[in-house]
Amino acid sequence: MQTSEIVLVGGSGKTGGRIIKRLEERGLTVRAASRSSARPFDWEDRSTWRDALEGASSAYVAFQPDLAVAWAAEAIEALARVAVECGLEHIVLLSGRGEEGAQRSEAALKASGIDTTILRASWFCQNFSEGAFLEQILAGRLQLPAGEVSEPFIDADDIADAAVAALTHPSHRNKTYELTGPRALTFRQAVAEIARATGRPIEYEQVSMADFTGGLAAAGLPQGLINLLEELFGQVLDGRNASTMGGVAEILGRPATDFSQYARRTAATGLWSA
Repeated sequence: MQTSEIVLVGGSGKTGGRIIKRLEERGLTVRAASRSSARPFDWEDRSTWRDALEGASSAYVAFQPDLAVAWAAEAIEALARVAVECGLEHIVLLSGRGEEGAQRSEAALKASGIDTTILRASWFCQNFSEGAFLEQILAGRLQLPAGEVSEPFIDADDIADAAVAALTHPSHRNKTYELTGPRALTFRQAVAEIARATGRPIEYEQVSMADFTGGLAAAGLPQGLINLLEELFGQVLDGRNASTMGGVAEILGRPATDFSQYARRTAATGLWSA
């Protein structure tokens, strides 16, 4: 089992905090590396990278804003070089399904020669409770440019468990795991499950891409983020990722969490009743 220091690049994100908690509960030495950490890490300021990685033997890497952006693969390649120079032996990369940019980033990381574990994840369940969709869920209507295409939403807790397994067991090195939920749902079906779990009337409305991006611009989102969301909804969410995969069971030896389990668990916290 890996017992040396582990660094989490992107330790403040949806998966990072969960992973840190799990590793600390095991008594392992772990530290976050983000723009706000004691040893800051900024993807757009490469002068911060070396100090953030020094002293670690392995790392979990969650790229921001998304591996689909044009400069991601080159950044991952550069990060891997710094990691090797700092003596890291292993990187666990959070990747995405069906994204050409993610595939380029995976290839760049593997080409560095460092041991790698690739966790290819579908859309997070937590987007409905910790991310971009929460405000609309609370308002009772989610509006997105997504029709009847299904997505096997993955629970971030399953991703965290998989990352911990990859970081602590050498048997997972140089492997790729496709992490999805056990069944695929449309966004309309996902919202209906949240409504049932909360006992509140919550509706889903499909809108045009123009209306979607126009609303984002009116809300003041930066154009780069709007372009990224347009790509994700317009290209990646086209059915290519509708199939479920067995990566969770493969790495954890248990079934993936179903969306209904996530919805009931989150509803019980009262978050969606606010």
